[in-house]
Amino acid sequence: MDGDIKNIKKWIVIYPVYINSKKTIAEGRRINVSKACENPTCAEIHDCCLHLKLPSAIELDKAYPRDFMQRGRVRVQLKNEDGTFFNPTISSRKQLMMQVAELVPRHPGRTRKQEPAASSSAAGPSKSGKGGKKKR
Repeated sequence: MDGDIKNIKKWIVIYPVYINSKKTIAEGRRINVSKACENPTCAEIHDCCLHLKLPSAIELDKAYPRDFMQRGRVRVQLKNEDGTFFNPTISSRKQLMMQVAELVPRHPGRTRKQEPAASSSAAGPSKSGKGGKKKR
């Protein structure tokens, strides 16, 4: 177990802020807004890393230094002990962030949440119903 903890220290860190399209570069975003995704969570990033066949671990007790209210980060292992890449298509932190940001919007938990919202916003009567409640 102790060996795993030492190894995890060498893994790269991805904070959700790095790929959040709602954040500015000054707030910590590391990739282009057009490539970033909206409000990613540690769990979604972790699942995407597993999908990419990369070992990863969530550290919920850690906070982003620029905004300590942002809790959680994901540690990801890009390279084996011998220096070879786990996933040959991902050879840098930047590539990993781009891949994860691309996968997060298609995350199963996220697609389920968006379907009911899309159907209710598409329905016209629900909007007029809200207006009627304000008048009362």
